[in-house]
Amino acid sequence: MADSISSQIPQPGSFQPVPPPVGAPAPKSGSSAVKIILIILGIFVGLGIIVGGIVAYGVYRVAHSIHKDANGNITVTTPKGTITTSSSDTFTAADLGIAIYPGATEGKAGLRMNIAGRSMVTANFLTPDSQDKVMAFYTEKAGPNAQTVTTSTGGTVTIQNGANSITVTVTQSASEHKGETQFTIVNISGS
Repeated sequence: MADSISSQIPQPGSFQPVPPPVGAPAPKSGSSAVKIILIILGIFVGLGIIVGGIVAYGVYRVAHSIHKDANGNITVTTPKGTITTSSSDTFTAADLGIAIYPGATEGKAGLRMNIAGRSMVTANFLTPDSQDKVMAFYTEKAGPNAQTVTTSTGGTVTIQNGANSITVTVTQSASEHKGETQFTIVNISGS
């Protein structure tokens, strides 16, 4: 036993290794508030990228659903149907569901829509005749079941037949066609 104790006692001239010090925590590299701000900033940048991607995809879909032909007609295709604006097509009485006032000229900005089993045709017309003459013509054509509203600035004739309706709105024309009567026919049909 004496030998085992003497072996543990350092001998003169011999060096005993010094154990390494117990690990101290590493110094902090920055404030925790800065880390939180950077994390929040990273979240906002990530969300911004996602929203930007969604908006870009939406613009792509809209751009590919709108078509313009050589005549200036624009067609928008939606999952439920199509919308067509016409600057050169002319509409017939069959399209509009009622006779066109004799001698009237068709204006621009006609519209044809087919959405979810329903269709709508809209056309604008001009005539040099008075508002009273145009209202009298459409009141007679509409028949006794029509609803007529007359004001000092024009009037409206509406024919309702189930889900189908025809509306004729008569007004004084804008300043570019001064003195003429403008009327718009809207035919909505379908289930």
